[in-house]
Amino acid sequence: MVVPRVTWPAKAHGGAAHLLLLLLLQAATGSAAFARDAVAGVEVAAPVVNPCAPIAATDASWLSGAQGLAPLALQLLRAAPEHGLDLRRYQVDALTRRLAGPEGTSAAFVRDLDRAMMQYLCDLHGGRAAWASRVSAAPDTGFDPRQRLATVRDAQGLAQAIDAAAPAIPLYGRVKAALAQYRELSRATPDWPALPPVARAAIHAGGPYAGAALLQARLQLLGDLNAQAPMGSDGIYTPALAGAVRRFQARHGLDEDGVLGTGTVTALSVPPAHRVAQLALTLERLRWLPPPPAHGRVVVVNVPTYRLWAFDARDNFAAPALEMRVIVGARGRTPTPLFIGEMRYLEFAPYWNVPASIQKNEILPKLARNPAYLQQNDMELVGSDGRVLQVGAGDAANRLRAGGARVRQRPGSRNVLGDVKFALPNPMNIYLHSTSARELFQRTHRDLSHGCIRVEQPAELAQFVLADPQQWSGTQVTAAMGAGKNRFVKLAAPVPVVLFYATALVDRQGRALFAPDIYGRDAALIAALQLE
Repeated sequence: MVVPRVTWPAKAHGGAAHLLLLLLLQAATGSAAFARDAVAGVEVAAPVVNPCAPIAATDASWLSGAQGLAPLALQLLRAAPEHGLDLRRYQVDALTRRLAGPEGTSAAFVRDLDRAMMQYLCDLHGGRAAWASRVSAAPDTGFDPRQRLATVRDAQGLAQAIDAAAPAIPLYGRVKAALAQYRELSRATPDWPALPPVARAAIHAGGPYAGAALLQARLQLLGDLNAQAPMGSDGIYTPALAGAVRRFQARHGLDEDGVLGTGTVTALSVPPAHRVAQLALTLERLRWLPPPPAHGRVVVVNVPTYRLWAFDARDNFAAPALEMRVIVGARGRTPTPLFIGEMRYLEFAPYWNVPASIQKNEILPKLARNPAYLQQNDMELVGSDGRVLQVGAGDAANRLRAGGARVRQRPGSRNVLGDVKFALPNPMNIYLHSTSARELFQRTHRDLSHGCIRVEQPAELAQFVLADPQQWSGTQVTAAMGAGKNRFVKLAAPVPVVLFYATALVDRQGRALFAPDIYGRDAALIAALQLE
C-alpha cells in the first residue's frame, strides 16, 4: 500500500513541496524570543485517521530465513515513545510474550509483527492524525512501507528503514532530543507542585516570596539557573532568581521582565508531563509536512509563537534569511487558519476591500453612531461594477443594507493594510500585509487581527519574495511602498507560505521553547492521540 501525503501546491516553484520542512528545520532559530478551527486548512484532532490504514499483510520476507530479526524488530518498536508515539498501538508487549512462547515461529505471529512494523513506519512517516486542507495538492506516492520492508536483509537494513521513515530535518531531531529530556525530568520528579501564588502586584527582585526555595530548585531542574548556584536568601526573590526567571520567560513566550507575576508562576507550575505532550505534538505535526524542495524560497509562520521565518535554498537553508514578529488572528473570534498556500503577487499601496463580516458587524454599527465614519477613515462605497459611488454621509448605511455596494479603504496612512499586501489566493481570503499600527508589535501576545497576518518588516519581506535585487533593491521597494499609488507586482515564481501551529519548538542551541496554546488546539489532539 502506498501512503498518501500532503504535498506542496502542484504549481509551486521548484516542487515547492519540499521547502516547508525546511522552515521547521530551522524554525526555532538562535532567538528565544517568540515569535477554533477555520473553515478549511485545519488539523483534525478526532477521530484519529492514520493515512496508512488499513494495513494489509505482506509476505513478511524480511522476517523469514535465518536473520532472526524478530527480537530486533520488537526492540526497535519499543523505541516508539522516543518519537512521541504510543507503544500500545504496536502491541509490543503481547508480541514479546508470543515470541517467547510456542507461537514465536508461527505464521500468525510473523503476520502480526509484520503488520505492527508497517504501522510503525506509516506513523513515523505521515503521522497518526490527518491534516485536512483545501489547498490544491497531489498525493505523494513515494513512500510505501511494504516496499521499504521488502528491501530489508539484515539488522542494519531494518534500522535504516525506520530511520528513513521519520522526517529528515534537524528540527525533528532537536525536538526528539528535548522530548527525551523532559520525559526523564517527568520520571525523576513525578511530584511537581504548583508554586505559591503571588499577589496581583507581582514580585520584583529583592521582594519577599514564600516559594523562593522551591522556585530556585525548579529553575535549576529546568536549566534556567545553574545547578551549582548557591541557595539564596530564605524567602527572598533575589536578583539571581530574577535573572533565571527572565531566561525562563524568554523560552515560554512571556514578558521578559524578570518580574514574578501570575502568568510566569502558572507557566512554572506546568508539570513536565504536559511539556512532554506538547513536544510529542510537534513531532506529530512535523510528520504531516511535505519534504523540503531542492531549491526555491519559503515563508513560514508559526501562529502561537507570533513568528515568521523566510528561507532561501541558495543559502543551503543554513539559517533563515529573515526572521520577524507577526500579528495573527484573535483567539476565540477570528483565528488564523492553518494551510499551505502560494504567494503570487504583491500589492503596493493596497486598497483594503472590507470583508462582508467586518462590514456588517463593525462598519454598520459605527456608521449608526457616526454617519461621517467612512469619510473620516478614507473609506468609500464601491458598486457591483467596481465604480466608486457618490453618496452622502447619511445614505451610506442605507446603501450597504440594501446590497449592491461594499466598503473599501483607500491607500494612505490610515489604511489598515499599511503600504504593502502579500497575496496568496485562498478560499479564506487570508494574506500577509504591513500595518499602520506598528506599536502593536511590541506586545508579547499578538493575536489581534481578523485572521490575516501583519508582518513587522514588510520592506525586507517584499525584497525577499521579489528576489530581484536589480529591479527591486531596498531603495526601490521602499519607494514603491511610500508612493501612495496602487500597484500590482507579480512574483517571478510563486513562494510557498506555510501557516503552522506548534506550541513547542527547540532552537539551534537545544533550548526548548514553549508558547501558550492561543487557539486551544493542543488539548483535543493530545486526547485523540492519548498523549496524557
